[in-house]
Amino acid sequence: MKITRRDFLKGTATTLFLAGFNLPVFASSNKKKNLVVIMLRGGMDGLTAVPIIGDKDFEKRRKDIVIENTIKLNSDFALHPRLSGFHEAWTENTGTIVHATSIPYTQRSHFEGQNLMESGGRIAYQEKTGWVGRAMKIANLKGDGLALSLPMPLLLRGVPKNNNYYPADGQLPDDETLELLRSVYHERSEEELIDMMNFIKKRKTEDMMSVNNYSSNSNKRNNNNLARQAAKALMQNNGPRVAVFEVNGFDTHAAQGGVDGTHTKCLVEMDEIIKTLKVYLEDTYKETLILTVTEFGRTIAQNGGNGTEHGYGTAIFMAGGLLKKSQVYTDWPGLKSKELYQGRDLNATTDARSVYASAMSTVFDLDFKRIQKEVFWGEDLQNLSDKLFRT
Repeated sequence: MKITRRDFLKGTATTLFLAGFNLPVFASSNKKKNLVVIMLRGGMDGLTAVPIIGDKDFEKRRKDIVIENTIKLNSDFALHPRLSGFHEAWTENTGTIVHATSIPYTQRSHFEGQNLMESGGRIAYQEKTGWVGRAMKIANLKGDGLALSLPMPLLLRGVPKNNNYYPADGQLPDDETLELLRSVYHERSEEELIDMMNFIKKRKTEDMMSVNNYSSNSNKRNNNNLARQAAKALMQNNGPRVAVFEVNGFDTHAAQGGVDGTHTKCLVEMDEIIKTLKVYLEDTYKETLILTVTEFGRTIAQNGGNGTEHGYGTAIFMAGGLLKKSQVYTDWPGLKSKELYQGRDLNATTDARSVYASAMSTVFDLDFKRIQKEVFWGEDLQNLSDKLFRT
C-alpha cells in the first residue's frame, strides 16, 4: 500500500520520546523537575478546545460544528466537555490555558509550520536543532535519548545523544519508509538521515522497551500505556527529565464534527495522556510541567464540508504542580471581522515561544534571559515565569 505525505502526517498512533538519562541522582534539597511536551500535529483548534462564551457571531459561523454543554472556566471561556482529565487538573489548581497564541508563522503549511514549531525559528528548515534540545544542552542534560518511534523529533535535537533512533519494532525501516523519510524530512542531509536510523548502542533503560508490546484495539489503551511508562521513568531520580508525546490527526478539513467529532477524538487522546500522567506520576506530578505545542490554529468559520481550514491563533494547554495557579491567560483580541488575522483567523497576541522559554526557565532552573539569548537567538520574548509558573 502506498503511503502519502498526508498519511504520514495524519497517522493516528500516539508516540513517545524520552530524553535526559544518565544524570546524577538528585539530592533531596534539589528536586528533579520534569518537562512533558505533547505535540499536537495538524493544527489544534483552540476555539473548539476552549470556546469563547456568549459570542453569537462565532456560534453562527460554526453552526454545524459548535461545541455544546461546555464546562465553564470563567466568565469568558469554557472547556470542551470531553476534556475531563484537564478539568480535574483545573479544579485542583494545576491547569492553565494560554489562549490567542501561536508561533510566529502565518503561511499555513503543515510541514513548514511543524518544522518551526519544533525548531523555534522563523525560517522553515533553516535550523537543524530544536528548542528543547538546545535548552537541554545549556542545562547540561546530555544523557542518552530514547525514541520509541521514528524518527527522533527535531524538537529534541541539539544534544548529541538525543540524535539516535530506535525503531518501535526493533527492525530498521524498510525502503518505502526510508523514502518517505527522505521526502518528509527533505531538509536533512543524507548523513543526518543515516544517523536517524542508527540503533542506540547503550540501552541503559531496557525496561522502557516493554512499551513496544503495547498493541491494542484502541488508541486509549495505547495512550494510557505510553503515559504510564513515561510516568514510571520520570519518577526515577536518575531517569529522564524530558518526555515528548506526538498526537496526530488535528487537520480536520472536513467532518470536524461537534462534541463527538474527529477533532474531539484527537483532543481526547491529548486529555488521556494528561489524565494518566497525573495519576501515575503521583507526588512527582508536583514537580512536573506538561504543555502542548501545535503548528497553528484553524479558521473561525466552518467550510462547506463541516470542517475548518488552516488558521493562525490557537491555545496552549498546561498541567502540573509547577504552575502558579489555574487560569486562562490571554490578551484576548476579539472575534469581530476587523479583529481577526487577515479577516479569517483568531489573532495571536502572545508569542508561544515566550511560554516555552518561561517554562524551560522554570523546569531547567535557567535564567530566562539566557534561554532567550542562547535558545531563541535574542528574539523579543516576554518573560511570563512569574505570571504562569511557581517560582
